[in-house]
Amino acid sequence: LIAALHHAGLATLTHTPSPMGFLSEILGRPKNEKPYLLLITGYPAENARVPVIEKKGLMEFTSWE
Repeated sequence: LIAALHHAGLATLTHTPSPMGFLSEILGRPKNEKPYLLLITGYPAENARVPVIEKKGLMEFTSWE
């Protein structure tokens, strides 16, 4: 879903507020349904910039003993 939204030119943000119980209440969902993620979607501002984030290399967080 996220890849399809990005392909369509939309920006996304996944968010997991804590606690999530309020969502069931305001959405009128039964007790057997539990929300676990909000997916915020919209068109980015024209001047929006994405930060460059470098990932750690494999050897920085693993050990092979």
